[in-house]
Amino acid sequence: MVAATAPARKPRDGHYRYSDLEYIRTMDRIQGVKLYIRVVDLGSFSKAAADMGIGQPSATKLVAQLEAQLGARLLHRSTHGVTPTEIGLLYYEKCKLIAHHVEEAESVAALMQSQVQGGLRVSTSVAFGRRVLVPLMMRFMKLNPRLNVELSFEDRYVDLVAQGVDVAIRMGRLADSTLGARFLGLNPWVAVASPAYLAQRGAPQRPADLAQHDALIYSTVQGDARWLFTGPDGHEHPTTVRGPLRSNNLSALLAAARGGMGVAALPWYVAHESVRTGTVQPVLTDWNLPSQEIHAVYPSPRRVPAKVSGFIEWLQGQVGEAWWSGSR
Repeated sequence: MVAATAPARKPRDGHYRYSDLEYIRTMDRIQGVKLYIRVVDLGSFSKAAADMGIGQPSATKLVAQLEAQLGARLLHRSTHGVTPTEIGLLYYEKCKLIAHHVEEAESVAALMQSQVQGGLRVSTSVAFGRRVLVPLMMRFMKLNPRLNVELSFEDRYVDLVAQGVDVAIRMGRLADSTLGARFLGLNPWVAVASPAYLAQRGAPQRPADLAQHDALIYSTVQGDARWLFTGPDGHEHPTTVRGPLRSNNLSALLAAARGGMGVAALPWYVAHESVRTGTVQPVLTDWNLPSQEIHAVYPSPRRVPAKVSGFIEWLQGQVGEAWWSGSR
């Protein structure tokens, strides 16, 4: 049973765009074509209306609109029912072809909506993308061979709608918006320095000791030159730092820390491998830096395609406890 076309909701500014009006007219025309076919098949407005789940006045109005648009009478109306005119019969045959193509298109759309296939455009930050998302994406693509992925790396804010992005991975608290969002997990941070640097300058024992050290400062997160530590007592210890290098690139800061240039605050997924091999080591281990929330965001929370929801649900299963320990 086909439901009547729902009236379109006006945009917030109270004005329809040209494309909105054309879409509404097209949907009304398709609804009218489907109704006309049922009227001819059943020989009755009331039966056709009941079959399509609409009222008889609406059915009569839709067919009248078709006749007005065509400038021709399509049906003979009598107390015994309705029959097509000569033009109406020719129009009926063409309408059946149109309805068939519409049903085919709807079937394709439903199939695309229910399966992880087609094109998927994903945006993420440079460091997270290279170290974490790329290996995860390769695994997901092997599980879904009919998926084509376009993966882009941007440390700046990306407008999903304007750039046609299906999913973006974002760190930190999300601003209120109309975007859809799913929580993936937490991104913990750690303060590190090389053994050579610590042998020369000594290891800081408390956040205040960083005033005597060179800091390698990430200029995008952690408040720039103000690092916020939480102590064993649960109290916050905001600490102002300074040093020879500021950068918006996490890999550059890791390289500087490995080279003995100072203390860096880094996400664990960036620092983990270097900590494992001993080229840097954690400092101030009794104090914690803030963790960031990780979210997958997408253009709209409504009618989310299967390729998007499937990818996000799979990602949620990958970001468990110490997920960063598998990153490089």
